[in-house]
Amino acid sequence: VRLVESGGDLVQPGGSLRLSCATQGFTFTSYHMKWYRQAPGKERELVAAITKEGDNTTYADSVKGRFTISRDDGRFMAYLQMNNLKPEDTALYYCATDCLWSQALYWGRGAQVIVSS
Repeated sequence: VRLVESGGDLVQPGGSLRLSCATQGFTFTSYHMKWYRQAPGKERELVAAITKEGDNTTYADSVKGRFTISRDDGRFMAYLQMNNLKPEDTALYYCATDCLWSQALYWGRGAQVIVSS
């Protein structure tokens, strides 16, 4: 199983980024996809998740209305569109997956997002 994040960057407050998660080695359509983040000195938190069917999503309160999670089953990809970024969004963002909604069995190595002027 392999998950590889890309799209992390340095961006000014108010800017946008799209993170991508390329996957291989498992039956993509049987797994829920999740994005977590961990800021320096803070615990890792769930940012967004999407069901294996793609029909339901959930978001952390801090990103609701600004972030959108999506998946492309044909390309075995997951995405996190991040708009109106704030300095407090600065973190290492991880893609994760599991066939169980409440868990995360497989992880990528992370993509760094820095929001700063």
